[in-house]
Amino acid sequence: MKIGINLGYSGRTIEIPIAQIKEAEAMGCSSVWTAEAYGSDALTPLAWIGAHTRKMKLATGILQLSARAPAAAAMAAITLDQLSGGRMILGLGVSGPQVVEGWYGMPYSRPLGRMREYVRIIRAIFEREAPMSHDGEHYQIPFTGDGATGLGKPLKSILHGRPDIPIVIGAEGPKNIEQTAEIADGWLAMLLSPLHFDRVYRSKLDAGFAKAGGGKSIREFGIYVMQPIIPGADLDACRDQVRPYLALYIGGMGAKGQNFHKNAIDRYGYEEVTEKIQDLYLTGKKQEAAAAIPADLIDQLAFVGPKEHMRDQIASWKALDIDFTMLVGFDARLADQQLGLVRDLAEML
Repeated sequence: MKIGINLGYSGRTIEIPIAQIKEAEAMGCSSVWTAEAYGSDALTPLAWIGAHTRKMKLATGILQLSARAPAAAAMAAITLDQLSGGRMILGLGVSGPQVVEGWYGMPYSRPLGRMREYVRIIRAIFEREAPMSHDGEHYQIPFTGDGATGLGKPLKSILHGRPDIPIVIGAEGPKNIEQTAEIADGWLAMLLSPLHFDRVYRSKLDAGFAKAGGGKSIREFGIYVMQPIIPGADLDACRDQVRPYLALYIGGMGAKGQNFHKNAIDRYGYEEVTEKIQDLYLTGKKQEAAAAIPADLIDQLAFVGPKEHMRDQIASWKALDIDFTMLVGFDARLADQQLGLVRDLAEML
């Protein structure tokens, strides 16, 4: 098990705790991840971090497909990879209909098909085996549709990049996870429970590996888990600090009947609980929604409490005998404290 840093995305202003990131790198943290929603983008902060670090992998967690054409994403990845000495991990995700249609003004329909074509185009650009062309349902390169000049022609990247820059996909739904195992080099997961991994996820991953062929397996597939970490002597108090975060994702993200995070928890057998959490949250009763989250669910989705309790939680992950990278959330306002969490977690691993 490795440790990485997840910076998330900005609030009203963007602050990057460079000093603490550099110290985490010196402690052996393997990667740093940036994100985007509908404010700061993920690429610019990653370039800034890359200029101040030397060894950590630089990962987008995630780039939203609708934010840029696949060729633009590929160009950015190749550029950052070369500038950083080959440290780039390209994390991609489809986002959700609220952001895709409400922010980017694009249709959300058929996200799996869009992801498959997007990755295929990016890999072709990375590999540079021929001028890139693609005739798909979602992307046509060169473009020949209405309004085309007819002057477009297949092109090959001028910049000679690394052909095997890793592509990681953020996925929660069963079909998305299966496709991720098939077409990507890794999976960025959240709300992942080690107690339900074998029952809920392993068969989907194995099915995707089988479709990919070539002997692909979980042994060479990267799994990156966003995992809140709240240490402290009072276990219940630590759990309470995680509750608003989980209530937001289970109850407030997406819409009624269209919340991928809630659906993920439902697959663990908590559907009755998540319905209650969502109903409370969407009617403005956020504290009641947070209070409704069972302690055992919190313990599956976050490292909490004293070190002895965390060691038991880590043992559940180690029992799976799979390589994971745990991504510790970093907030610029709390970076010194969170750096201590990284140190404690590293010692327990």
